[in-house]
Amino acid sequence: MKVRPLVVVGGAIVMAMLVTSAWAWPQIPADARIPLDWGPSGEVTGYGPKWLGLLGLPAGALGLVALLSLVPRIEPRRANLARSAPAYLAIGTAGLGLIGAIHLAIVLVALGNEVDISAVALIGSGVLCAVVGNFLGKTRSNWFFGIRTPWTLTSELSWTRTHRLGGWVFLAAGVLVVLTTLLLGSAVALWVMFGTLGIGLVAVFAYSYLVWRDDPARERTGATR
Repeated sequence: MKVRPLVVVGGAIVMAMLVTSAWAWPQIPADARIPLDWGPSGEVTGYGPKWLGLLGLPAGALGLVALLSLVPRIEPRRANLARSAPAYLAIGTAGLGLIGAIHLAIVLVALGNEVDISAVALIGSGVLCAVVGNFLGKTRSNWFFGIRTPWTLTSELSWTRTHRLGGWVFLAAGVLVVLTTLLLGSAVALWVMFGTLGIGLVAVFAYSYLVWRDDPARERTGATR
């Protein structure tokens, strides 16, 4: 699997975050306490030093790019992961985009702007869930990426059907979270996200077992991969 597109896109996102931090750095006092944690209603619940507020998320994003670049090299089912490349790239990019959006919001708040970071995080999370939902059904069985249960990993049929159902769960959760955030606020949207994903994933895990149980090829598939 070629990881260069992911490195290029991820590197561009990390660079944009660093440029934003460099632009804001001289405008923020050295002893400033930057808001870094928010409650579901948008209230600040935690602060951190300047260096952490401006460099913490870029460092995390860089680490994520490195991890996403490493996984294809150590994945035992490399051919399957290569066939999942569009989904891998899209979901990885969406995750990095979410980190970038939150970082930009933190920088703007540190500069004195009023930004509802809870809303930014939830809308971004909803978009990420929708991207996951759109691409999840296009993944192939592998050890690092997707809905990995003992049953999906030992049955191609369970993997395929579970990811189709899981795709609908994530897509529905993403759309609901975005709409709820815009219409009813972050506090309600947070409960909607946890409730939808929580109930949906329990159903998905149970479904993966039921499909595996009725798959006559499950043992042979697991033994030969």
